[in-house]
Amino acid sequence: MTRSRQLHLGAFMRPVSIHTGAWRYPGAWPDANFNLGHIKRMIQTLEAAKFDAFFMADHLAVLNMPIEALKRSHTATSFEPFTLLSALAMVTERIGLIATASTTYDEPFHIARRFASLDHLSAGRAAWNIVTTGNPETSHNFGSEQHLAHASRYGRAREFYDIVTGLWDSWADDAFVRDVEAGVYFDPEKLHILNHKGADLSVRGPLNIARPVQGWPVIVQAGASEPGRQLAAETAELIFGAVSTLDEGQRFYADIKRRMHAIGRDPDELKILPAAFVVVGETVEDAKAKRAHLDSLVHYDSGIRSLSIALDYDVSGFDPDGLLPEIPESNASKSGRDRMVALAREQSLTIRELAAKAGSYGGLAFVGTAASIADEMETWLDERGSDGFNMMFPWLPGGLEDFTRLVVPELQRRGLFRTEYEGPTLRDHLGLSRPDNRFFPAKTGA
Repeated sequence: MTRSRQLHLGAFMRPVSIHTGAWRYPGAWPDANFNLGHIKRMIQTLEAAKFDAFFMADHLAVLNMPIEALKRSHTATSFEPFTLLSALAMVTERIGLIATASTTYDEPFHIARRFASLDHLSAGRAAWNIVTTGNPETSHNFGSEQHLAHASRYGRAREFYDIVTGLWDSWADDAFVRDVEAGVYFDPEKLHILNHKGADLSVRGPLNIARPVQGWPVIVQAGASEPGRQLAAETAELIFGAVSTLDEGQRFYADIKRRMHAIGRDPDELKILPAAFVVVGETVEDAKAKRAHLDSLVHYDSGIRSLSIALDYDVSGFDPDGLLPEIPESNASKSGRDRMVALAREQSLTIRELAAKAGSYGGLAFVGTAASIADEMETWLDERGSDGFNMMFPWLPGGLEDFTRLVVPELQRRGLFRTEYEGPTLRDHLGLSRPDNRFFPAKTGA
Protein backbone atom coordinates (compact mmCIF):
# COMPACT_ATOMS: atom_id res chain seq x y z
CA MET A 1 0.00 0.00 0.00
CA THR A 2 1.30 3.46 -0.94
CA ARG A 3 -0.29 6.58 0.55
CA SER A 4 -0.90 9.90 -1.23
CA ARG A 5 1.16 11.62 1.49
CA GLN A 6 4.25 9.92 2.86
CA LEU A 7 6.63 10.89 5.62
CA HIS A 8 9.91 12.66 4.92
CA LEU A 9 12.74 11.80 7.31
CA GLY A 10 15.90 13.73 7.98
CA ALA A 11 18.63 12.79 10.45
CA PHE A 12 19.98 15.48 12.76
CA MET A 13 23.66 14.52 12.96
CA ARG A 14 25.60 17.42 14.43
CA PRO A 15 26.01 16.78 17.21
CA VAL A 16 25.43 13.13 16.40
CA SER A 17 23.14 13.09 19.43
CA ILE A 18 21.61 16.15 21.07
CA HIS A 19 21.58 14.30 24.39
CA THR A 20 24.51 15.23 26.61
CA GLY A 21 24.63 11.72 28.09
CA ALA A 22 24.81 10.01 24.68
CA TRP A 23 28.56 9.42 24.61
CA ARG A 24 28.41 7.64 27.99
CA TYR A 25 25.66 5.15 27.10
CA PRO A 26 26.73 1.47 27.13
CA GLY A 27 27.90 0.46 23.66
CA ALA A 28 28.02 4.05 22.35
CA TRP A 29 30.93 5.41 20.36
CA PRO A 30 32.32 8.15 22.64
CA ASP A 31 34.08 9.80 19.70
CA ALA A 32 31.17 9.50 17.23
CA ASN A 33 30.95 13.28 16.78
CA PHE A 34 34.50 13.55 15.48
CA ASN A 35 35.33 10.25 13.80
CA LEU A 36 35.03 10.13 10.00
CA GLY A 37 34.88 6.34 9.86
CA HIS A 38 31.95 6.25 12.28
CA ILE A 39 30.11 9.06 10.47
CA LYS A 40 30.63 7.34 7.12
CA ARG A 41 29.05 4.16 8.49
CA MET A 42 26.11 6.11 9.92
CA ILE A 43 25.28 8.03 6.74
CA GLN A 44 25.47 4.84 4.68
CA THR A 45 23.06 3.17 7.12
CA LEU A 46 20.69 6.12 6.75
CA GLU A 47 20.95 6.01 2.96
CA ALA A 48 20.20 2.27 2.93
CA ALA A 49 17.07 3.11 4.96
CA LYS A 50 16.13 5.74 2.29
CA PHE A 51 16.31 8.80 4.55
CA ASP A 52 15.73 12.08 2.75
CA ALA A 53 18.71 13.89 4.21
CA PHE A 54 21.65 14.05 6.62
CA PHE A 55 21.44 17.33 8.55
CA MET A 56 24.53 19.13 9.86
CA ALA A 57 23.95 21.87 12.41
CA ASP A 58 26.90 24.09 13.24
CA HIS A 59 28.34 26.31 15.96
CA LEU A 60 30.91 29.03 15.33
CA ALA A 61 32.08 29.10 18.94
CA VAL A 62 32.74 26.64 21.73
CA LEU A 63 29.73 26.64 24.05
CA ASN A 64 29.94 29.34 26.70
CA MET A 65 30.27 27.10 29.75
CA PRO A 66 32.52 26.97 32.78
CA ILE A 67 35.22 24.39 32.22
CA GLU A 68 33.67 22.06 34.82
CA ALA A 69 30.58 21.81 32.62
CA LEU A 70 32.31 22.02 29.23
CA LYS A 71 34.61 19.11 30.03
CA ARG A 72 31.52 16.85 30.15
CA SER A 73 30.29 17.81 26.66
CA HIS A 74 30.80 15.56 23.64
CA THR A 75 30.05 18.52 21.34
CA ALA A 76 33.05 20.68 22.21
CA THR A 77 34.60 19.81 18.82
CA SER A 78 33.17 18.78 15.48
CA PHE A 79 33.93 18.85 11.77
CA GLU A 80 33.24 21.94 9.68
CA PRO A 81 30.04 21.05 7.77
CA PHE A 82 31.11 21.74 4.16
CA THR A 83 34.34 19.81 4.53
CA LEU A 84 32.59 16.82 6.06
CA LEU A 85 29.64 16.78 3.64
CA SER A 86 31.96 17.06 0.64
CA ALA A 87 33.77 13.95 1.90
CA LEU A 88 30.49 12.13 2.57
CA ALA A 89 29.22 13.01 -0.91
CA MET A 90 31.95 10.72 -2.25
CA VAL A 91 30.71 7.68 -0.28
CA THR A 92 26.97 8.11 -0.87
CA GLU A 93 24.74 8.39 -3.92
CA ARG A 94 21.23 9.60 -3.03
CA ILE A 95 20.85 10.94 0.51
CA GLY A 96 20.55 14.73 0.80
CA LEU A 97 23.31 16.76 2.46
CA ILE A 98 22.15 19.73 4.56
CA ALA A 99 24.72 22.17 5.93
CA THR A 100 24.13 25.08 8.28
CA ALA A 101 25.68 28.40 7.31
CA SER A 102 25.26 31.73 9.08
CA THR A 103 24.00 34.92 7.44
CA THR A 104 25.39 36.92 10.36
CA TYR A 105 29.01 35.75 10.32
CA ASP A 106 29.66 34.92 6.68
CA GLU A 107 29.41 36.65 3.30
CA PRO A 108 26.90 35.89 0.52
CA PHE A 109 29.51 35.16 -2.15
CA HIS A 110 31.21 32.57 0.08
CA ILE A 111 27.90 30.84 0.87
CA ALA A 112 26.71 30.85 -2.74
CA ARG A 113 29.98 29.39 -4.01
CA ARG A 114 30.29 26.69 -1.33
CA PHE A 115 26.74 25.42 -1.74
CA ALA A 116 26.93 25.49 -5.52
CA SER A 117 30.13 23.47 -5.28
CA LEU A 118 28.56 20.94 -2.89
CA ASP A 119 25.54 20.60 -5.18
CA HIS A 120 27.79 19.82 -8.15
CA LEU A 121 30.03 17.46 -6.15
CA SER A 122 27.00 15.52 -4.89
CA ALA A 123 25.10 15.56 -8.22
CA GLY A 124 22.24 17.61 -6.80
CA ARG A 125 21.92 16.73 -3.11
CA ALA A 126 22.86 19.96 -1.30
CA ALA A 127 20.71 22.10 1.00
CA TRP A 128 21.43 25.32 2.89
CA ASN A 129 20.10 25.67 6.44
CA ILE A 130 19.85 29.45 6.88
CA VAL A 131 20.65 30.55 10.43
CA THR A 132 21.13 34.00 11.93
CA THR A 133 23.32 32.68 14.81
CA GLY A 134 21.77 33.29 18.21
CA ASN A 135 24.87 32.60 20.33
CA PRO A 136 26.28 35.98 21.48
CA GLU A 137 29.69 34.41 22.14
CA THR A 138 30.19 33.94 18.40
CA SER A 139 30.78 37.65 17.85
CA HIS A 140 34.09 37.44 19.75
CA ASN A 141 35.44 35.06 17.11
CA PHE A 142 34.67 37.52 14.31
CA GLY A 143 36.22 40.76 15.51
CA SER A 144 33.19 42.22 17.29
CA GLU A 145 32.35 42.74 20.94
CA GLN A 146 28.67 43.38 20.20
CA HIS A 147 26.28 40.67 18.93
CA LEU A 148 23.90 41.91 16.23
CA ALA A 149 20.34 42.50 17.53
CA HIS A 150 17.66 39.88 16.78
CA ALA A 151 15.63 42.05 14.36
CA SER A 152 18.76 43.24 12.57
CA ARG A 153 19.96 39.65 12.10
CA TYR A 154 16.73 38.72 10.34
CA GLY A 155 16.76 41.83 8.13
CA ARG A 156 20.28 40.94 7.00
CA ALA A 157 19.25 37.29 6.47
CA ARG A 158 16.44 38.27 4.08
CA GLU A 159 18.76 40.39 1.96
CA PHE A 160 21.45 37.69 2.18
CA TYR A 161 19.02 35.11 0.73
CA ASP A 162 18.18 37.37 -2.22
CA ILE A 163 21.86 37.79 -3.01
CA VAL A 164 22.79 34.11 -2.72
CA THR A 165 19.92 32.93 -4.90
CA GLY A 166 20.70 35.71 -7.37
CA LEU A 167 24.32 34.55 -7.56
CA TRP A 168 23.16 30.97 -8.19
CA ASP A 169 21.32 32.37 -11.21
CA SER A 170 24.46 34.07 -12.59
CA TRP A 171 24.67 31.60 -15.47
CA ALA A 172 21.96 30.15 -17.68
CA ASP A 173 21.77 26.37 -17.47
CA ASP A 174 23.07 26.12 -21.05
CA ALA A 175 25.69 28.90 -20.81
CA PHE A 176 28.71 26.61 -21.18
CA VAL A 177 28.78 25.64 -24.85
CA ARG A 178 32.40 24.40 -24.83
CA ASP A 179 32.68 24.62 -28.63
CA VAL A 180 36.16 23.22 -29.24
CA GLU A 181 36.18 23.99 -32.98
CA ALA A 182 35.13 27.64 -32.56
CA GLY A 183 37.16 28.11 -29.39
CA VAL A 184 34.16 29.39 -27.42
CA TYR A 185 33.82 28.10 -23.87
CA PHE A 186 30.68 29.97 -22.79
CA ASP A 187 28.04 32.25 -24.30
CA PRO A 188 28.46 35.79 -22.88
CA GLU A 189 24.76 36.48 -23.50
CA LYS A 190 23.98 33.87 -20.86
CA LEU A 191 25.95 35.47 -18.05
CA HIS A 192 24.34 37.92 -15.62
CA ILE A 193 26.23 40.28 -13.29
CA LEU A 194 24.17 40.84 -10.12
CA ASN A 195 25.43 44.28 -9.01
CA HIS A 196 23.49 44.15 -5.73
CA LYS A 197 23.65 47.23 -3.51
CA GLY A 198 21.33 47.00 -0.53
CA ALA A 199 20.75 48.13 3.03
CA ASP A 200 23.42 45.88 4.56
CA LEU A 201 25.29 44.23 1.72
CA SER A 202 26.94 44.97 -1.60
CA VAL A 203 27.90 42.17 -4.01
CA ARG A 204 28.83 42.52 -7.66
CA GLY A 205 28.97 38.93 -8.92
CA PRO A 206 28.83 36.90 -11.06
CA LEU A 207 29.41 33.59 -9.29
CA ASN A 208 32.46 31.78 -10.66
CA ILE A 209 30.79 28.37 -10.82
CA ALA A 210 28.04 26.99 -13.04
CA ARG A 211 24.41 27.09 -11.91
CA PRO A 212 23.78 24.33 -9.33
CA VAL A 213 22.41 20.99 -10.48
CA GLN A 214 19.15 21.63 -8.60
CA GLY A 215 18.94 25.20 -9.87
CA TRP A 216 19.22 26.22 -6.24
CA PRO A 217 20.23 23.93 -3.38
CA VAL A 218 17.18 23.31 -1.18
CA ILE A 219 16.54 26.18 1.26
CA VAL A 220 16.12 25.09 4.90
CA GLN A 221 15.12 27.28 7.84
CA ALA A 222 14.70 26.60 11.56
CA GLY A 223 13.57 29.84 13.20
CA ALA A 224 10.27 29.77 15.10
CA SER A 225 10.09 33.40 16.28
CA GLU A 226 7.83 35.85 14.44
CA PRO A 227 10.66 37.04 12.12
CA GLY A 228 11.81 33.43 11.70
CA ARG A 229 8.36 32.26 10.64
CA GLN A 230 7.99 35.06 8.13
CA LEU A 231 11.47 34.40 6.70
CA ALA A 232 10.55 30.71 6.36
CA ALA A 233 7.24 31.49 4.65
CA GLU A 234 9.01 33.74 2.15
CA THR A 235 12.08 31.65 1.43
CA ALA A 236 12.17 28.12 2.90
CA GLU A 237 11.47 24.81 1.19
CA LEU A 238 12.11 22.74 4.32
CA ILE A 239 11.60 23.75 7.95
CA PHE A 240 13.44 22.08 10.80
CA GLY A 241 10.79 22.78 13.43
CA ALA A 242 10.85 22.67 17.23
CA VAL A 243 7.45 21.81 18.69
CA SER A 244 6.68 19.49 21.59
CA THR A 245 3.05 18.44 21.05
CA LEU A 246 0.75 17.63 18.16
CA ASP A 247 -1.39 20.65 19.01
CA GLU A 248 1.67 22.92 18.81
CA GLY A 249 2.68 21.25 15.57
CA GLN A 250 -0.73 21.78 13.99
CA ARG A 251 -0.76 25.47 14.92
CA PHE A 252 2.75 25.99 13.57
CA TYR A 253 1.99 24.03 10.38
CA ALA A 254 -1.21 25.98 9.71
CA ASP A 255 0.49 29.32 10.43
CA ILE A 256 3.36 28.75 8.01
CA LYS A 257 1.07 27.48 5.25
CA ARG A 258 -1.26 30.47 5.77
CA ARG A 259 1.65 32.89 5.48
CA MET A 260 2.79 31.21 2.26
CA HIS A 261 -0.69 31.44 0.76
CA ALA A 262 -0.90 35.13 1.71
CA ILE A 263 2.24 36.00 -0.28
CA GLY A 264 1.36 33.81 -3.26
CA ARG A 265 3.63 30.84 -2.61
CA ASP A 266 2.38 27.29 -3.17
CA PRO A 267 2.12 25.73 0.32
CA ASP A 268 3.11 22.34 -1.12
CA GLU A 269 6.53 23.79 -1.98
CA LEU A 270 7.60 23.63 1.66
CA LYS A 271 7.93 20.59 3.94
CA ILE A 272 7.78 20.93 7.73
CA LEU A 273 9.86 18.44 9.71
CA PRO A 274 9.92 19.01 13.49
CA ALA A 275 12.80 17.59 15.50
CA ALA A 276 11.88 14.29 17.14
CA PHE A 277 14.01 12.47 19.69
CA VAL A 278 13.41 8.73 19.37
CA VAL A 279 14.12 5.76 21.65
CA VAL A 280 13.07 2.35 20.34
CA GLY A 281 12.53 -0.74 22.49
CA GLU A 282 11.19 -4.26 22.05
CA THR A 283 8.44 -3.16 24.46
CA VAL A 284 7.28 0.26 25.67
CA GLU A 285 8.72 -0.52 29.10
CA ASP A 286 12.05 -1.42 27.53
CA ALA A 287 12.14 1.88 25.63
CA LYS A 288 11.27 3.88 28.75
CA ALA A 289 14.02 2.09 30.69
CA LYS A 290 16.54 2.99 27.99
CA ARG A 291 15.48 6.64 28.12
CA ALA A 292 15.63 6.70 31.93
CA HIS A 293 19.14 5.24 31.95
CA LEU A 294 20.26 7.71 29.29
CA ASP A 295 18.86 10.65 31.26
CA SER A 296 20.63 9.44 34.39
CA LEU A 297 23.97 9.97 32.61
CA VAL A 298 23.48 13.76 32.42
CA HIS A 299 25.65 15.42 35.05
CA TYR A 300 24.07 18.39 36.85
CA ASP A 301 27.06 20.59 35.93
CA SER A 302 26.29 19.94 32.29
CA GLY A 303 22.53 20.21 32.59
CA ILE A 304 22.54 23.54 34.43
CA ARG A 305 24.84 25.09 31.83
CA SER A 306 22.68 23.73 29.00
CA LEU A 307 19.72 25.37 30.70
CA SER A 308 21.58 28.66 31.10
CA ILE A 309 22.49 28.61 27.40
CA ALA A 310 18.90 27.88 26.39
CA LEU A 311 17.68 30.78 28.55
CA ASP A 312 20.64 33.05 27.71
CA TYR A 313 20.76 33.75 31.45
CA ASP A 314 22.93 32.24 34.17
CA VAL A 315 20.63 30.34 36.55
CA SER A 316 23.39 28.32 38.24
CA GLY A 317 23.23 30.48 41.36
CA PHE A 318 19.55 29.83 42.05
CA ASP A 319 18.23 27.14 44.39
CA PRO A 320 18.27 23.88 42.36
CA ASP A 321 15.10 22.75 44.09
CA GLY A 322 13.26 26.04 43.65
CA LEU A 323 11.13 27.21 40.72
CA LEU A 324 12.53 29.26 37.87
CA PRO A 325 12.25 32.96 38.75
CA GLU A 326 11.41 35.70 36.27
CA ILE A 327 14.34 36.29 33.93
CA PRO A 328 14.98 39.19 31.54
CA GLU A 329 14.42 39.18 27.80
CA SER A 330 17.29 37.95 25.64
CA ASN A 331 19.03 38.82 22.38
CA ALA A 332 19.64 35.11 21.68
CA SER A 333 17.23 32.60 20.13
CA LYS A 334 13.80 33.71 21.33
CA SER A 335 11.86 30.61 20.36
CA GLY A 336 14.21 28.28 22.28
CA ARG A 337 14.13 30.48 25.37
CA ASP A 338 10.35 30.82 25.27
CA ARG A 339 9.85 27.04 24.99
CA MET A 340 11.99 26.41 28.07
CA VAL A 341 10.25 29.11 30.12
CA ALA A 342 6.83 27.78 29.09
CA LEU A 343 7.85 24.25 30.09
CA ALA A 344 8.96 25.49 33.52
CA ARG A 345 5.72 27.39 34.10
CA GLU A 346 3.28 24.79 32.76
CA GLN A 347 4.77 21.84 34.66
CA SER A 348 6.00 23.76 37.74
CA LEU A 349 9.46 22.27 37.27
CA THR A 350 12.30 23.02 39.64
CA ILE A 351 15.56 24.29 38.24
CA ARG A 352 17.08 20.84 38.86
CA GLU A 353 14.29 19.18 36.86
CA LEU A 354 14.53 21.79 34.13
CA ALA A 355 18.31 21.33 33.94
CA ALA A 356 17.84 17.58 33.50
CA LYS A 357 15.49 18.24 30.58
CA ALA A 358 17.83 20.83 29.04
CA GLY A 359 20.69 18.34 29.15
CA SER A 360 18.65 15.38 27.98
CA TYR A 361 16.44 17.07 25.35
CA GLY A 362 13.02 18.20 26.55
CA GLY A 363 11.28 18.53 23.18
CA LEU A 364 9.17 16.14 21.11
CA ALA A 365 10.10 12.52 21.83
CA PHE A 366 8.83 9.17 20.61
CA VAL A 367 9.66 6.50 23.17
CA GLY A 368 8.17 3.07 22.50
CA THR A 369 8.03 0.12 20.13
CA ALA A 370 8.30 0.27 16.35
CA ALA A 371 4.51 -0.05 16.13
CA SER A 372 3.70 2.63 18.74
CA ILE A 373 6.21 5.06 17.22
CA ALA A 374 4.78 4.44 13.74
CA ASP A 375 1.30 5.08 15.15
CA GLU A 376 2.38 8.47 16.51
CA MET A 377 4.14 9.47 13.31
CA GLU A 378 1.12 8.47 11.24
CA THR A 379 -1.13 10.63 13.42
CA TRP A 380 1.14 13.66 13.00
CA LEU A 381 1.10 13.20 9.22
CA ASP A 382 -2.65 12.59 8.89
CA GLU A 383 -3.61 15.44 11.20
CA ARG A 384 -1.32 17.98 9.54
CA GLY A 385 1.09 18.36 12.41
CA SER A 386 4.05 17.80 10.08
CA ASP A 387 5.23 16.41 6.75
CA GLY A 388 7.72 14.16 8.52
CA PHE A 389 10.45 14.48 11.14
CA ASN A 390 14.08 15.37 11.60
CA MET A 391 15.16 12.45 13.75
CA MET A 392 17.46 12.83 16.74
CA PHE A 393 19.03 9.59 17.90
CA PRO A 394 19.68 8.92 21.61
CA TRP A 395 23.15 7.41 21.21
CA LEU A 396 25.30 6.16 18.34
CA PRO A 397 25.36 3.79 16.65
CA GLY A 398 22.75 1.80 18.59
CA GLY A 399 19.91 4.32 18.62
CA LEU A 400 20.22 4.98 14.89
CA GLU A 401 20.43 1.28 14.05
CA ASP A 402 17.39 0.50 16.23
CA PHE A 403 15.36 3.05 14.28
CA THR A 404 16.44 1.94 10.81
CA ARG A 405 16.15 -1.76 11.70
CA LEU A 406 12.78 -1.64 13.46
CA VAL A 407 10.82 1.54 12.76
CA VAL A 408 11.61 2.17 9.09
CA PRO A 409 10.36 -1.29 7.95
CA GLU A 410 7.15 -0.72 9.95
CA LEU A 411 6.62 2.65 8.25
CA GLN A 412 7.28 1.07 4.86
CA ARG A 413 4.85 -1.77 5.57
CA ARG A 414 2.14 0.82 6.22
CA GLY A 415 2.93 2.72 3.02
CA LEU A 416 4.08 5.71 5.07
CA PHE A 417 7.67 5.83 3.83
CA ARG A 418 9.46 5.14 0.56
CA THR A 419 11.13 1.84 -0.29
CA GLU A 420 13.15 3.47 -3.10
CA TYR A 421 14.29 7.02 -3.77
CA GLU A 422 12.14 9.00 -6.19
CA GLY A 423 15.13 10.34 -8.13
CA PRO A 424 18.77 11.36 -7.83
CA THR A 425 18.36 14.80 -6.21
CA LEU A 426 17.17 16.05 -2.83
CA ARG A 427 14.44 18.01 -4.61
CA ASP A 428 13.22 14.72 -6.05
CA HIS A 429 13.04 13.16 -2.59
CA LEU A 430 11.08 16.10 -1.18
CA GLY A 431 8.80 16.56 -4.17
CA LEU A 432 10.03 20.11 -4.78
CA SER A 433 10.15 21.81 -8.17
CA ARG A 434 13.39 23.09 -9.67
CA PRO A 435 13.39 26.91 -9.49
CA ASP A 436 13.47 28.89 -12.71
CA ASN A 437 16.44 31.14 -13.38
CA ARG A 438 15.16 34.67 -12.70
CA PHE A 439 17.51 36.17 -15.28
CA PHE A 440 17.22 33.51 -17.97
CA PRO A 441 13.61 32.20 -17.92
CA ALA A 442 12.94 28.99 -19.79
CA LYS A 443 11.39 29.50 -23.22
CA THR A 444 7.81 28.30 -23.67
CA GLY A 445 7.81 24.86 -25.21
CA ALA A 446 11.53 24.39 -24.64
